[in-house]
Amino acid sequence: MEKKRSYKLISQNKKAFHDYFINETFQAGVELVGTEVKSLRQGNCNLKDSFVKIYDNQAYIMNMHISPYEHGNIFNKDPKRNRRLLLHRGEINRLIGATTREGYTIVPTKIYFSGSFVKVDIALAKGKKLYDKRRDIADKDMRREAQREYKSDGRRGE
Repeated sequence: MEKKRSYKLISQNKKAFHDYFINETFQAGVELVGTEVKSLRQGNCNLKDSFVKIYDNQAYIMNMHISPYEHGNIFNKDPKRNRRLLLHRGEINRLIGATTREGYTIVPTKIYFSGSFVKVDIALAKGKKLYDKRRDIADKDMRREAQREYKSDGRRGE
């Protein structure tokens, strides 16, 4: 029998969905130290300006801010240090190919606990132009307006 893993969201990068077209997502583990995990359990993480860079055939997450653990001491690490992502070789090769040949960038979209492990969802993304962002905002406003009219129509339950 397969065990079901619990899923607890720590932080989400909403700015990535605003600034990029998301094409393909990957799940990666993160190499952390103990005080960073304790800080994540308290929800102290910010993915807003973070990105993924690949060098020496390893993937690293840059600028992910994990606040220092309150009850930590000398073992607290730098909040914005580079952290290695745990990916399979084939996934790393796929990311390398997409970023060099096809012009994609790699952005983290969310960080969460899967069981007792910390996981990061990273995505291959292409940047949006300003007119794409405006179109997305207009579409969202139209959907919201249509939903509001549908609710106020009074025939909702029929």
